[in-house]
Amino acid sequence: MSTRKGPPKHQNRVAWKPDAGKKKNETELGGRFRPYSDITGICLRCRDQIEWKRRYGKYKPLVEPAKCQRCGKRAVRQAYHNICAACAKESKVCAKCSCRVEQIIGRDIEEVEAERKTLDEAIKNARERDRRSLLRAVNKNKTDGTVKTPQIADRSREGDLFPASSLDEYAELSRKSVDDEDDDGDDDSDDEVRICN
Repeated sequence: MSTRKGPPKHQNRVAWKPDAGKKKNETELGGRFRPYSDITGICLRCRDQIEWKRRYGKYKPLVEPAKCQRCGKRAVRQAYHNICAACAKESKVCAKCSCRVEQIIGRDIEEVEAERKTLDEAIKNARERDRRSLLRAVNKNKTDGTVKTPQIADRSREGDLFPASSLDEYAELSRKSVDDEDDDGDDDSDDEVRICN
């Protein structure tokens, strides 16, 4: 075993991707059309562990519900959870490690269902214009956390690359430098174009 501590000696240039050479079916679980479900009912430490498994291709989703270790019912619907959501909420523990924690990640299925019902009621009784506005707002909130828009790069070094502020000024500067070379009296037939730095 190595006794070295701290960060790795040589950092990887390219991030490792699981199944990089394999083509993934987009309709499979974990693909673009069927993403994994949200991680809920667990503590921060356990969430990080499950996210690591998803990121590095070690995550194995449940095929059928598992047995709860407290009540014995087949009610555990998320992978790597040992306790069903009802028992975890009742005893206020993490569903994976069974530790008593104050902050539990995610929302319960019941809360999501109640929110969806109130939204359906609001949509059903609203005008078409308001209905579309509500649906747009809901879809916007869903995409805010997942899709990030590309940001414009830092423009603090713009003057370093081109000495002029516009392309026209830059073209004039390059023409002047070519004219200055021709005025030197050298009748070299070299057609080199010099670019000013």
